[in-house]
Amino acid sequence: MDKLNTNPYKGVRDFYPEDKFVQEYIFEKMREIVESFGYEKYDASILESTDLYKAKSGEEIVNEQTYSFTDRGGRDVTLRPEMTPTIARMVAGKKRDLIFPLRWYSIVNNFRYERPQKGRGREFWQLNVDIFGVKGIEAEIETITIAYKIMQNLGALDRDFVIKISFAGIVGTILSEKFNLEGDEKKKIVRLIDRWNGNKISDEDFNKEMEDILGKGRGEDLKKSLVSGEIEKIMNSQPEVQLCQTIVKKLNERGITNVSFDPFLVRGFDYYTGVIFEVFDKDPNNNRAMFGGGRYDNLLDIFGEEKIPAVGFGMGDMTALDFLESRNLLPGYLPKTDLYLCILEDKYTDFSDDLAEALRAQGLDIAVDYSYKKVGDQIKKANKKKVPFVICIGDDEVKNDKFTLKRLVDGKEFFDVTRKDIKEIIEKK
Repeated sequence: MDKLNTNPYKGVRDFYPEDKFVQEYIFEKMREIVESFGYEKYDASILESTDLYKAKSGEEIVNEQTYSFTDRGGRDVTLRPEMTPTIARMVAGKKRDLIFPLRWYSIVNNFRYERPQKGRGREFWQLNVDIFGVKGIEAEIETITIAYKIMQNLGALDRDFVIKISFAGIVGTILSEKFNLEGDEKKKIVRLIDRWNGNKISDEDFNKEMEDILGKGRGEDLKKSLVSGEIEKIMNSQPEVQLCQTIVKKLNERGITNVSFDPFLVRGFDYYTGVIFEVFDKDPNNNRAMFGGGRYDNLLDIFGEEKIPAVGFGMGDMTALDFLESRNLLPGYLPKTDLYLCILEDKYTDFSDDLAEALRAQGLDIAVDYSYKKVGDQIKKANKKKVPFVICIGDDEVKNDKFTLKRLVDGKEFFDVTRKDIKEIIEKK
């Protein structure tokens, strides 16, 4: 039998302790903000009925990007590509027992079969923030404010990112009225404009795909209307656009000034019914949409339930990681272990284990080295692992039950330390 490959499946990641530390740091920064707004954490299984996504996620997601299969009971199931249909199912299932407005959040992994690239993988973790039961723009303002504050909490400055706002379907409406586009042709053009507007494809590729869909003449006419601002001028007279501009104004009044209306912003899911928004990285080397969301008041329709107004967004860990890396905002790795116990000989093991348990009972995290190597080698290991303190256990420590506590960052030693003193010294650092 050939040796198995040690690489992970294409498009997914292994998380070594240092990697998991960074990911948990990002998650914690997200949690701090959403919980400060009163949002409660929920969760659900990664397996869903495929019908759920066929109903609302969009044709491209279901036909091209899902990991779907038939289970042993003959049921069509899918590894979730996104969380919004799941939360809609959960809310519809217990709608009469829930207290609205409902503020929920989750941080879960999702799967999409797409080409792995920078900021995009086949498995990714995502923060999902949703508010149910608020009809007015207060919901949009709150969720956009949360997105803004998360970016701040991660260390971003206003000049680092911009929040773009638009209204779902507004581009499609103009394309229907001015260019007589309908059906699949319109859908393809809308998604093409979205990719072009989000810097996901070049002008050259945009022109080529436009011609492939519409033919050279119509494609050129549409491109001219986009570039000249003609379509934007038509949009500005629409009440939906005025609503977006009101939201921008109110966010400005809250001190959120890196926000603007973008008439060509499009979200990739079919269930959005109102205001949509995306957060864009302004780094010229990573000029792309990081995350976004919007209003989806009709999603409960597929469960036969009456509408509940809803606004939400999803923020992925991969784009957040790229953002932090590009600006040197990633934290240095620090393990949770407080103290490393070095054992000089195996005859001191029982004593060391007893000490470790006593210290754990005080709330400290203790690692014990059972290698019995030279003291210098054990201390080097602790240092490489970035454990802040060490104690070496030998004859004197066992006899006197007193210890020399060494702080590795500067080599300072604390002598004749009792078991009761260890925690106090470590916490003072």
